[in-house]
Amino acid sequence: MHSQRKYPLTFSCEFFPPKGNEGASKLRRTRKKLALLHPRYYSVTFGAGGSTRDRTFETILEIQAEAKKSGIDAAPHLSCVGSTRGNIREILKAYQQHGVKRLVTLRGDLPSGMVDPGDFHYANQLVEFIRAETDDYFYIEVAAYPEVHPQARSAQADLMNFKRKVEAGANSAITQYFYNIDAYLRFVDRCESVGIDLPIVPGIMPINNYVQLARFSDACGAEIPRWLRKRLEEFHDPAAMSAFALDVVSDLCHRLLEAGAPGLHFYTLNRAGPTLAIWDNLGLEAKPADLPTAAKT
Repeated sequence: MHSQRKYPLTFSCEFFPPKGNEGASKLRRTRKKLALLHPRYYSVTFGAGGSTRDRTFETILEIQAEAKKSGIDAAPHLSCVGSTRGNIREILKAYQQHGVKRLVTLRGDLPSGMVDPGDFHYANQLVEFIRAETDDYFYIEVAAYPEVHPQARSAQADLMNFKRKVEAGANSAITQYFYNIDAYLRFVDRCESVGIDLPIVPGIMPINNYVQLARFSDACGAEIPRWLRKRLEEFHDPAAMSAFALDVVSDLCHRLLEAGAPGLHFYTLNRAGPTLAIWDNLGLEAKPADLPTAAKT
């Protein structure tokens, strides 16, 4: 792989917006624990059609209010699905007013029963709109798919879709999670071969519940290698399964960093323990001064 170590190492954590006061309190505790790692930012997912949008906004503002003390930026997700130019413009203005400078911009999946996808059909269109409205105010993350987006016509078409997002103004990318390191390494090489030059940060999914992970992976196109599926299916003791899975994911992270990956983005599922355990296995030290600035100014 062409090393991406020329970019500053960036570690980050992703949450989904909590439901109710109990969920919000639990997420605050999770954030407090993960803050010990000094991640560059916390991202918060964004449901289509308004399903979680208000809770995303509330959670982001809470993280942003803590940012001066914690040094951890807030990074809301923005999705094309169900969005109009008008409501995206309003959201961008609101985030600017609160000092949010980083976005994770995605196409999103059309929910069952939703007919109108909105004004933006593809993520590159949303990136273009954000740049037209706000110039370089926001640092924009986009999604990348080392194992190919499940709805792409081909691997080449998917690569060209990714290139369009980059050319529209993306600053860096976060990958869908994967457990096959070769998929990531070859994807980075293919990106370089077509002139894509930006940090491509691996998305890391700790393995907590195999049945849930298998169902989600089948839906999103993330492959669980056969050998790993078979091993995980053998376990009847949850503690033994967790220990094995921790070793597998920790080894994947170690090999990625050794190969020059420009950081790691942890899909936490609002839990601190698995990410902290991987971090401990990697022997990483988190120093706020070593981290890059969040956005162009």
